[in-house]
Order: sequence, then structure tokens, then C-alpha cells
Amino acid sequence: MAEISRLPGPVMDLWEWQYEGACRDADQDLFFHPEGERGSARRRRAEAAKAICATCPVLKECREQSLTVREPYGVWGGLSEDERAAILTQRTRTSNVG
Repeated sequence: MAEISRLPGPVMDLWEWQYEGACRDADQDLFFHPEGERGSARRRRAEAAKAICATCPVLKECREQSLTVREPYGVWGGLSEDERAAILTQRTRTSNVG
């Protein structure tokens, strides 16, 4: 017989936090840059997305999920693609030391 305590929880329990995201009612285009967007336009769009994230009650859950799955695109948990990459690089360096 399977050890029930080791089984994953119901899927809804794992993802329900997403229903509380401040971004649910926002324009999703704000969180993902269009092809070719560069410079100040990209920076302004990302900052607007991050402002929504700053008000989000599930920011920590979103951030950790995006780092865990290595989300390649968009603003997640208040972090841009480059910011997530830097955190993941730092985590790898830290785990390889010692």
C-alpha cells in the first residue's frame, strides 16, 4: 500500500495561489515583451509590470515558482528575465562552493 503522506497534494492545492495574483485582471501584454522591444520602452513596460507585482499578495509564491521552473520569459514575481537568471546563477555558484 502506498504511503499516503508521500503523495503530492491535489493539483488545486498546489496552484490555487494563482487565483489571488494581482496580474489576473491586468493586461498580460504588460508582462511579456513584444519581439524586438528594446531599451527604454522595454524598461518602462517591465517597471509597470513590476508595480503590479509589488501589490500582489502571492508575490513570493509566484517568484519561487518562476525560479523553480526556470521561467524563460516575462516578469514573474516582480523579477525580469535577467533578474531571474542572475538569481539562478548566484544560487548555482553558492551551491557549488564548499
